[in-house]
Amino acid sequence: MAVTAAMVKELREMTGAGMMDCKKALAATDGDMDKAVDFLREKGLASAERKAGRIAAEGIVVTGLSEDGKKAVVVEVNAETDFVAKNEKFRTYASDVAAQALKTTAADINAFMAEKWEKDPSMTVKEALSTQISIIGENMNIRRFEQVSVEDGFVASYIHAGGKIGVLVAVESNVVNDAIKEMAKNVAMQAAALKPQFTSRDEVSASYIEKEKEILTAAAKNEKPDANDKIINGMVMGRINKELKEVCLLDQVYVKAEDGKQSVSQYVAQVAKENGADIKVKKFVRFETGEGLAKKEENFAEEVAKQMGM
Repeated sequence: MAVTAAMVKELREMTGAGMMDCKKALAATDGDMDKAVDFLREKGLASAERKAGRIAAEGIVVTGLSEDGKKAVVVEVNAETDFVAKNEKFRTYASDVAAQALKTTAADINAFMAEKWEKDPSMTVKEALSTQISIIGENMNIRRFEQVSVEDGFVASYIHAGGKIGVLVAVESNVVNDAIKEMAKNVAMQAAALKPQFTSRDEVSASYIEKEKEILTAAAKNEKPDANDKIINGMVMGRINKELKEVCLLDQVYVKAEDGKQSVSQYVAQVAKENGADIKVKKFVRFETGEGLAKKEENFAEEVAKQMGM
């Protein structure tokens, strides 16, 4: 498979590796992006954190919350330009989408798009979207939604940067007061800022750990080819533990910790003790506008191509 400048650019944004290293990785893996990332990590040329790429599409993330606070939804609605994303009509429409998504029983976005639009049942959600496209004059898309609910407790909602990032945090608690709600908001802000992949280590699959062991073992052997298996295993387990502290929300260092050491789980436990509550952060959902989408940046791709002689 021919390696293009656009592929090199995408891999570079995902890993932070150099252009030529990205080109070599793609050539060695026949253009397979996931394998190329692993190739670079094994060579010690990419970080463990896989970046989804820069924000590459405009739009907004909106949340909706039930009256009792036990159910919430987060929705991403995209547009072509930032100008439209800031338009009041667009934002009102996105809020209407969130209101319907909060009530829907649809299992996926396709089923959601096919159901009746609550504000005008003569149309489907998809047809209502087409109408908005005609009114606003720019292509738009309801990209995704996710509902979160709890039986005992509440769901906290946080919107960052005017809708660039939206986070929901489901909190199970036998006590609900202002202090505990403030804790949940702080945890949501943590998720927005540090982009964890999992709520806790309980969510991390055995296959994820095995794959990381495989990659990190290869990297460790490249660093210390003469080291015995015991040393290599120690290096690998140490790095996996460090990685889990970065990718698991409850294991992360709490950003507001005064000592710079308190973990999020320790912070939650502290608030629980202070309020005589039994608290569990059950789940979080984080949407970032344009995650994984790619804008057309032909000029930059051409510049990369020239530098690499492609």
